[in-house]
Amino acid sequence: MKPTAPDWRSMKAKLRRMRELLDLLVSLGEFDTTRLQQDLIATLAAERILTQVVGLAFATNSHIAVTMLKRAPDSYGESFVLAAKAGAIDHELAQQLIPSTKLRNVLIHEYADIDLDKVAAAIPMAIDQYGEYVRIVASWIADRQNVSGGT
Repeated sequence: MKPTAPDWRSMKAKLRRMRELLDLLVSLGEFDTTRLQQDLIATLAAERILTQVVGLAFATNSHIAVTMLKRAPDSYGESFVLAAKAGAIDHELAQQLIPSTKLRNVLIHEYADIDLDKVAAAIPMAIDQYGEYVRIVASWIADRQNVSGGT
C-alpha cells in the first residue's frame, strides 16, 4: 500500500454532508413503526439517509485507516474499529456505531424483510451517535491540521 497524506478537505466534505443528511433526517420529524408503515416516501427517505450516512462514515474511516495505519478495513464494521485505533474516535463510540453497518447492509441489499421496529429505533440513535461521530472526527481533523499545517 502506497503511503499517502491525509486528504483533510475530502474528509471535511464528507463530514459536512453527513451533518446535512442528519439535519435533513431531523427535519423529517419523528419516526415510529406506524409512520414507517404508512408513509412510504418518508420511510424511503429515512432509509436512504441512514445508508448514506453509514457509507460516508465508512469512506472517512477507510481514509483515516489507510493514511494513519496503512491498513484498509475489511468491512464497514471494522472501519470503525480502525478509526478508533487511529485515535479519530473513541472505542466506545466505535462499538455503538458498528450495529448501524448491519442495518445498512439489510437496507441496501434487502437481505430479508426489513424490520421497521429496528429502523424506527435506529433513526434517533443515528442522529445522536453519528452527530457525535461528526463532531469528534471534525475536531480530530482540526487538531491534525493545526499540527501539520495542512488544509
